[in-house]
Amino acid sequence: MIRRTLFEANRISVTEFRCTAGPDDKPFAEAFPAYSISYVRKGSFGCHCRGRLHELVTGSMLIGFPGDEYVCTHDHVVGDECLSFFLAPELVDAIGDARLWRAGSLPPLPELMVLGELAQSSADGSSDVGLDEVGHLLAARFVEAVSGRKDRPLTANLRDRRRAVESALWIDANSARPIALDDAAEQAGISPFHFLRLFSEVLGVTPHQYLVRSRLRHAARRLADDDSPITDIAYDVGFGDLSNFVRTFRRAAGTSPTKFRQAAKQGSRGDRKIFQDRPALN
Repeated sequence: MIRRTLFEANRISVTEFRCTAGPDDKPFAEAFPAYSISYVRKGSFGCHCRGRLHELVTGSMLIGFPGDEYVCTHDHVVGDECLSFFLAPELVDAIGDARLWRAGSLPPLPELMVLGELAQSSADGSSDVGLDEVGHLLAARFVEAVSGRKDRPLTANLRDRRRAVESALWIDANSARPIALDDAAEQAGISPFHFLRLFSEVLGVTPHQYLVRSRLRHAARRLADDDSPITDIAYDVGFGDLSNFVRTFRRAAGTSPTKFRQAAKQGSRGDRKIFQDRPALN
């Protein structure tokens, strides 16, 4: 495991983790040192925590509660990368109910993925938004997303979990081109009916939802990183219609692609309120 501290202050710190473990490596128990939210920016891994198994893929969030033990596994692929935000108790209390941080994980949700990509852009120096700013926004939006959400136990066997995870990685890698349910099911080697049920059970989202959210994730990163025309970005990441891209991005981010880009480029000089508005969760 390679870790690098990117930002550190009294109430929040940010660490980059790069793991190279694979199926042949023996997992071991660890404990969350603080309240944390980790954005999976690449790869996949499993996590056993509080009696539940979580399968995380690119765009998922691992949620940590101080002192909780967990075991990470790599049954399906080798390696993963995470951008982790560690929060002080007083900051968590100010945001909302601290008990929500026992969620364990969240599936790839668009309203969190766009902020995860903004955070990565900030970490890379492509955006002027501060990592502490993104951390506050990400934590607040996490609380909104998880409130009232019901946990569902994961019962799929190892083979089926591997199918779902490998399919998610394939969808993300090919998200710029049209992908139908039949295409993804054929790649997984099972019928579309069973593939849809399996994918949804293991990862918490449907294949089409993950496809659209992968496109949004790539678009958010492009908006923060470069100056390409928004129309070009929309088509490059896989949206066939500009108006559809703008509507979908606005629902996810709570703001338009243009304003998202402006705020990402201007940092603390920009209008921070656009990231604080509650998005339309779906």
